[in-house]
Amino acid sequence: MPGENLTRVEAQERAALVEVESYDIALDLTIGDEVFRSTSTVRFTAEAGASTFIDHISRTVHSVTLNGTELDVARVNDGVRIQLDDLAAENELTVVSDALYVNTGEGLHRFVDPVDGEVYLYSQFEVPDSRRVFAVFEQPDLKATFRFTVTAPARWQVVSNQPTPEPVVEGETGTWSFEPTPRISSYITALVAGPYEVTRSELTSSDGRVVPLGIFCRASLAEHMDADYIFDTTRKGFAFFESQFGVPYPFEKYDQLFVPEFNAGAMENAGCVTFTESYVFRAQVTDAIRERRVVTVLHELAHMWFGDLVTMRWWNDLWLNESFAEWASTLATAEATEWTNAWTTFQAMEKTWAYRQDQLPSTHPIVAEIRDLEDVQVNFDGITYAKGGSVLKQLVAWVGLEAFMQGVGAYFRKHAWGNTELADLLVELETASGRDLTEWSRLWLETAGVNTLRPRIETTADDIISSFVIEQTGPAEWPTLRPHRLAIGFYQEQEGALRRTHRVELDVDGAETAVPALVGHIRPDLILINDEDLAYAKIRLDESSMRTALLGLRTIEDPLARALVWGAAWDATRDAETPASDYVELVLANIGAETESTTIRLALSQLGLAARSYVHPSRRAETIRRVGDGLWELASTAEAGSDAQFQFVGAFAALASTPEHAEILRGLLSGATALSGLEIDADLRWQLLDGLVLNGAAGEAEIAAELAADDTATGRQFAARARATIPTPEAKEAAFASVVDQAGASNMIVRYTGIGLAHVNDASVLSGLVPRYHDAIQQIWESRTYQVAEGLLVGLYPAALASEELAEATRAWLSANTSAVPALRRIVVEHLAGVERALAAQERDA
Repeated sequence: MPGENLTRVEAQERAALVEVESYDIALDLTIGDEVFRSTSTVRFTAEAGASTFIDHISRTVHSVTLNGTELDVARVNDGVRIQLDDLAAENELTVVSDALYVNTGEGLHRFVDPVDGEVYLYSQFEVPDSRRVFAVFEQPDLKATFRFTVTAPARWQVVSNQPTPEPVVEGETGTWSFEPTPRISSYITALVAGPYEVTRSELTSSDGRVVPLGIFCRASLAEHMDADYIFDTTRKGFAFFESQFGVPYPFEKYDQLFVPEFNAGAMENAGCVTFTESYVFRAQVTDAIRERRVVTVLHELAHMWFGDLVTMRWWNDLWLNESFAEWASTLATAEATEWTNAWTTFQAMEKTWAYRQDQLPSTHPIVAEIRDLEDVQVNFDGITYAKGGSVLKQLVAWVGLEAFMQGVGAYFRKHAWGNTELADLLVELETASGRDLTEWSRLWLETAGVNTLRPRIETTADDIISSFVIEQTGPAEWPTLRPHRLAIGFYQEQEGALRRTHRVELDVDGAETAVPALVGHIRPDLILINDEDLAYAKIRLDESSMRTALLGLRTIEDPLARALVWGAAWDATRDAETPASDYVELVLANIGAETESTTIRLALSQLGLAARSYVHPSRRAETIRRVGDGLWELASTAEAGSDAQFQFVGAFAALASTPEHAEILRGLLSGATALSGLEIDADLRWQLLDGLVLNGAAGEAEIAAELAADDTATGRQFAARARATIPTPEAKEAAFASVVDQAGASNMIVRYTGIGLAHVNDASVLSGLVPRYHDAIQQIWESRTYQVAEGLLVGLYPAALASEELAEATRAWLSANTSAVPALRRIVVEHLAGVERALAAQERDA
């Protein structure tokens, strides 16, 4: 990634010199399979005589014309930036170039469907990749209008931010001339083109406008696209957000496009949202994934106001975009859709992610120091999304939902089509709520780390509470103690269930907070601090409550309370306070009664990590065997056709470890073994085959046969994963070499190869990759785009070894590469932290 960085200082200097009026961008998508023609005409004002640069990553720049004068391309263009000297007060710049299609999801991604040979294109521009398609001042505060003109095959769908016009057709070629956008940032402009199948509808906005809606996907997936459900969710989201914000939807139409090989879940391009096509369900998926799709649809819709209508000035306020959308989409999901337990899902998934991220050495304040574009890339993390969303939830509990929404609506109206900083939002929230948020902002947004809350309880001989204190601690590196608005719940066994019998809500602050309201009460079976999950903090159960939870977690009636206890048990395991073997037993004993799909999904994932990396190596093989036995028992006794049954079968396949397990998998694949209600569809077949490959009971011949039956984009990704799962040192080396030694693998093949490489029962097969990986780090970083480099460096790290030898090798690399760029060192530092945490857990489990 050399030469492609942009610092905040450079962006500030450029914004002080330049104000952009408009872009006219003409793209010709008919000139070949590797490049497209890009013609950018940019109108902007500047200080007369000043110098600056415009960004453009291209294969070839043919001409640069500034104010009628053709510049020497060789002198002004370095392949990343185009130097602009002696500017006038008013300027017109035209750049003609050939830009590259990519298969990395950065810029204009080109995909060929193996099913029918059709070509599909889509853009992905956040953070700095519109410059891969046209010449642009690539920073969020230089907003402008964008007019796209696109030449492409006439039979294609061509979609951008504005409504799609009728093309002018000549033979087999069409030209689409879009109207200019409102003033928006370059990173939310978009182009999607190809023979996409489309379903159309419309809705009426709160200001009476008819807003056209469209849902798009590849032709070979169209039979699986449940457009009516997406439209229904979208309508509910429109009604909810327009009502809550008091501001009508700001754009002319709303298209949602499900595109292949997408790096993220979705992207909030204005009026032209792109989604991963894994949200087009060609096979059975868990209810957790179905709910996640709803949250994602609403997350991107919330961005139309927060992020697109009003945009951060620089990327240090990226958290505001993402945290607000995370919080608002969960609220909308819980309040406006059938997924009424969305806050339970938020606790299980988002908060677990946030707590994990916040305990890494690389943790940072929510308002992070973003020095340059490389900092932005690695800050798309659990702090930016999940901790920020959690802290906003805490803020709403403090100031009240009505006041919060009043402030947000005022913020949208005041700053529409502009750029803002955090202070601009806080001013409106203070006005609406009457609260001074200066200290709140300092403690919550400008410091890092997660606090831990523990109850300290004293009782009389007859179990009457005589003292109740909440102790708050912080990690040594980030010792800040914060104010928390939270509830304490008392749970008592009634008719075989643990039910809440008493609740108090209070503010907790400082190292100790006495709770006199609880003195005089009989001590209940279970005491849960942070009941209802208002606060952002790790919690611990007192000894008596922990015994109750371990014995009766499955009987806690409220799903959010259960999720909090699950989370507390996992946090104690990760922190090496309780043995990993205890967590394994907790899951196997209680997961069969869990009703929330995301809670099941997360607990099963953590079960695998505990069994393979956190239990002591001396009992690892036996633990994995018992887990496999337990999961098959759970699958066999689960309700026929249930989400739990489906999840238990998938987890069993992933953790199978014995010849007996392999026989069960073989029987499920062949039909000789059957579970009532379980359909063995294409995706589940790949999971079962993976389990066989993991156990050496299947190999290349079986993978090739399965791929021949499912030669689709998804099938090819599963095949890459299966080949990387083959449990021999030779196969692991071949998988590593296939994506490191050879460039060209797509972003998804890189991702699935990493998943397979890490899928081991006996991690010793990865030992040979320890020097191989560390020797390749710098070369990967310097030779690949960010998304692929990150995918390789994260996916190929042999974390499953979880050994002191691996930790030492990683420490040695960090010691020898002190001058490596901070973004790269951060990735490696996080790997080391994961290994050290696993080693501490193993020692505790010994």
